[in-house]
Amino acid sequence: MAVVPKERQFTDAFDSTFAEDVRAGLTASPKVLHPKYLYDELGSRLFEAITALPEYYLTRAEAEILRTYASEIVAAVASPVRLIELGSGDGQKTRLLIETLLARQEELEYLPIDISRSALEASARALRNDYPGLRVEGYVGDYHVALQDFRRGGVSGGAGGALVLFLGSTLGNLNPEERIVLLQEVRAVLSPADAFLLGLDLKKSESVLVPAYDDPLGVTAAFDLNLLVRINRELGGEFDLRFFRHRGLYNREEGRIEMHLVSQRAQKVPIDALGLEIPFAEGETIHTESSYKFDPEQIAILVEKTGFESRRTWTDSGERFVLNLLVAR
Repeated sequence: MAVVPKERQFTDAFDSTFAEDVRAGLTASPKVLHPKYLYDELGSRLFEAITALPEYYLTRAEAEILRTYASEIVAAVASPVRLIELGSGDGQKTRLLIETLLARQEELEYLPIDISRSALEASARALRNDYPGLRVEGYVGDYHVALQDFRRGGVSGGAGGALVLFLGSTLGNLNPEERIVLLQEVRAVLSPADAFLLGLDLKKSESVLVPAYDDPLGVTAAFDLNLLVRINRELGGEFDLRFFRHRGLYNREEGRIEMHLVSQRAQKVPIDALGLEIPFAEGETIHTESSYKFDPEQIAILVEKTGFESRRTWTDSGERFVLNLLVAR
């Protein structure tokens, strides 16, 4: 597993394409914005609040799995191991694995990758303070950019294997073609027998799914609408939040939850930095996120197509969420 050079403790590889992506997405039909842009500093904090909501079962289900099975997960991977995480966020769930790994090996190298610099910096500081045997080398940026950098030419990092984490349900934000590409990119930086721990949300009742993405308190709505605030702040947009609302829905045909920002009236919104005025019809939406849900057959096909084999799976007591331990073939 190639990594960034050891002397580099914080790498910023963010591909600054926000303006270009906003231009492309808001001039497309239908309008769409990439979900990674939801996670600026405020967006990351709002998402942390979402994970505490009673309707948002995903974080609790995954944390239950990690609390119950962390020892089994660690026992199933090589020793010593280097830990790499895609979309590390605040690192709270990852602590359960870090503690178990440090009980087995005296030192641990941890490379968290996240789109949010503020979340990554805060997490790295806290982890370094709490675990003297942990060395954190944060990487701010897009997963694809980070994986390409790892593949291109860091050092091998010595003996032992690699364990890549992709917790949460972030892979479900990608369409089927995109998620195959990402998993193939992960596989390309791994050596045979290196491991990949992948979290996926399982298919379940619409009555459970929809409130998790459109809660009655309105925290998810604030999270979604903050993307328009970001466009206003960073690109000179003139979105009036009074005339947009958040909507979460389940698309049965595609097997995914969708988040949309819905225009409440016919309007035109200038974005100064882009030199554009974006027209909206009443009821027209901006599609801001998809979250695909999976069944065992879909997971097996995904694993087979991307150069992995499944070693173990673990679910929570309600069988709502699954962690898949994959091994590079």
